[in-house]
Amino acid sequence: MGVISNKIERDHLKPGDHIYSWRHAYIYAHHGIYVGEGEVIHFTRGGGQEIGTGTVLDRFIFSSSPSHSEDNPCPRCGDQSKLNGVISSCLDCFLWGGELYRFEYGVNPIFFVAKARGGTCTLASSDLPEDVLYRASYLLENGFGVYGLFKNNCEDFAIYCKTGLLVTTSYSVGKSGQATSFLAATSAIVSSPLRFLTTSFPGLAAVGCGMYCASRVLSDIGILHLPFDKNVHLI
Repeated sequence: MGVISNKIERDHLKPGDHIYSWRHAYIYAHHGIYVGEGEVIHFTRGGGQEIGTGTVLDRFIFSSSPSHSEDNPCPRCGDQSKLNGVISSCLDCFLWGGELYRFEYGVNPIFFVAKARGGTCTLASSDLPEDVLYRASYLLENGFGVYGLFKNNCEDFAIYCKTGLLVTTSYSVGKSGQATSFLAATSAIVSSPLRFLTTSFPGLAAVGCGMYCASRVLSDIGILHLPFDKNVHLI
């Protein structure tokens, strides 16, 4: 693994790893916690169910349910296409035909910024595997609240399992690097002062890139977080 790719082979997985797989031509990634024996605990919304955007994206882009339908159920997991919340699936169902990647923890700021695509690493350190597995198992039984695209999604779930940390400020979009990157990019474009339009394109691009990188770093769970009691039920 490195700056270019976090791809990993299945036989290199360890219980407690935070894994993810890209969906729909790398538009977004689905995240979960590998618990061993080919099983993954992850936070999802069933196919065709809304997750809070109120648009067609709810049904097309951001569906993260396992790939098998009720007409072709997985022999190991059964039909999970309409399940939502925290569920346990086999690795094949979780991957949905995609490649396997491992999320990186405790990276330095330079490496973090070099990974221009959000949702692949964090400055925060991971807790011990036994703590990660405890949280994942606890939330499998007790839930992780209502799924939300920007505030409470699959990446938020996996990062909480790994760190026990939550972002609870009024201006944060949660722990999700994907959501943060999207909003950071949007902010960099929209909030660029009009005076930069009169300068060269390279200058404008440099300013936008700087704003994007700064927003990502300042919104990372390793910078902006509060510890959360793992024994408190999430509503």
